[in-house]
Amino acid sequence: MEDVYQYIKVIAFDADDTLWDCQSHFEAVEKEYCDILSEYGDSDTISARLFETESRNMPQLGYGSKAFTLSLVENAVNVSHGNISASTLLHIQSLGRSLLEIPATPFPEVESTLQAIRQSGKYKMVVFTKGEILDQENKLLRSGLWDYFDRVEVVADKTPRQYRELCAMFGIGIEELLMIGNSFKSDIEPVLKLGGYAVHIPFERTWAHELTEEYDHHRLVRIDKIGCLLDLLRL
Repeated sequence: MEDVYQYIKVIAFDADDTLWDCQSHFEAVEKEYCDILSEYGDSDTISARLFETESRNMPQLGYGSKAFTLSLVENAVNVSHGNISASTLLHIQSLGRSLLEIPATPFPEVESTLQAIRQSGKYKMVVFTKGEILDQENKLLRSGLWDYFDRVEVVADKTPRQYRELCAMFGIGIEELLMIGNSFKSDIEPVLKLGGYAVHIPFERTWAHELTEEYDHHRLVRIDKIGCLLDLLRL
């Protein structure tokens, strides 16, 4: 892995919880949501039911704030057996909508690292993230990081097919791609299985849907903070 800089042509960055904090905002909304529905069950029960609702909806609704909000409303109706008031549903809808305005403030060292990679002129840079296009693009705009990237690609899910299509966009082989992200399930494992390189930057919080067994690999490096990328790339 120490010679990875010789082969890489494109560096792809996940967005949420890699470039900025997202998960803590979702957790704060879920906590308030459970408080609102406390007469229908304890927090663990409400959260477990919400997880089931999200999982059931994902094949049709995908990921992101809007899908999450629809699941919040549906689950509230279900756990209350239809007894929840319209005003409370409106409050829940407003909670979910607030996630469309999270600040997307870059983590420490993110902007300086992106700037150094861009100035090196050695790599194409792309945001490769899953979710709802408008929401993800707006977060990237609020972050102030948009101009560091050659492309912004928002996909419904990060499947092997999506990674192959990403490589095709840039006319590269998978062995010339370096993926940077916090989710082992979405950002790391698919790339490793296809033959690409990956850098895992774990975040302090992990969404339950992204939990998976992790392992070591000769094309994988784990770092504590994004600034360590510069040492890896010898910049």
